[in-house]
Amino acid sequence: MLTATPAANLDALAGLRAQFTDASGYLAACTAGLPTRATRDAVIADVTGRPDVADYSRAVEASRAHFAALVGVATDRVAIGSQTSVQVSILAGARPDGAEVLVPEHEFSSLVLPFVHAGRGIRVRSAPLADLADAVRPETALVAFSLVQSASGEVADLDAICAAAARVGARTVCDGTQAVGWMPVDAARVDALLCHAYKWLCCPRGVAFLTLSSDYARALSPIQAGWYAGADPWSSCYGGDADLAGCARRFDVSPAWQAFVGAEPALAAFAAAPIAEVQAHVTSLAARFRARLGLDEPHRPSAIVTWPDATGCDLARLTAAGVVASGRNGSARVAFHVFNDLADVDLAASALGR
Repeated sequence: MLTATPAANLDALAGLRAQFTDASGYLAACTAGLPTRATRDAVIADVTGRPDVADYSRAVEASRAHFAALVGVATDRVAIGSQTSVQVSILAGARPDGAEVLVPEHEFSSLVLPFVHAGRGIRVRSAPLADLADAVRPETALVAFSLVQSASGEVADLDAICAAAARVGARTVCDGTQAVGWMPVDAARVDALLCHAYKWLCCPRGVAFLTLSSDYARALSPIQAGWYAGADPWSSCYGGDADLAGCARRFDVSPAWQAFVGAEPALAAFAAAPIAEVQAHVTSLAARFRARLGLDEPHRPSAIVTWPDATGCDLARLTAAGVVASGRNGSARVAFHVFNDLADVDLAASALGR
């Protein structure tokens, strides 16, 4: 018999949970998050009104500040973008000729392909995520990994990976796309943190962030610099003599204004929420679902649950029962977010006959 999530957790999350409607059976935050009420209102107001460039700029800068607060760094260490793979390409372009980059097996391709195709003899080597720290060797120049794996939901051993990289002087590049929004994340632990906000942060697609340590930022070239990378973007619209921003903003790309209009209220809601309570809530739901299916608990708790489903039969059963789930890498995949509850656990488990 399932027992309720502790009332203290739900009380602490009431404000954030109230931002979501029609969430029943939606177990796909790892694919795309649901929009908040405030996001819907902001997007509707924008598309039915007149464009206001000053308001767009305010939304972009407020979004940057909210994300900085979420991951525990100063605002001037955050660059904005639209896709993580585009931001990774800046990092790949800065690797020395012949450098070794270490990645987990089955890592999401947006984090891997920019290094694979960077040329100049850069070598990409892979190892199982559980063994990634042990796979770091003296010639490793950079370790790139997702904090939470997209295909499996496995949570990386951040302490071990960072310690191993530090011993050989390797850079650490962490993709937090499947983590920021449901678990506390400290971007200061790594040289670079990437995050596309349309999943667990429930933003419109087209809002991505890159945090950089000060010394790593100095080692990179703003090869994608445009007018928004200028110290004063509105004075950087023409010619090639503009002064670039003296902080991570020099790695900005021109923002997708309408996406940021919708993103800002969602990011504000998550930045104000007790993320440790979100983590307790979602991992409790995931653990209850695993127990119903007879699945082992992972070494580090995760909000994502996967199990073998090579034929897609289980995914079809979930879909037929009104559950929105996904299939990845030969497995069925569900994700429990702040808007989910025990009824979602029961709906999904019952659909699978458990």
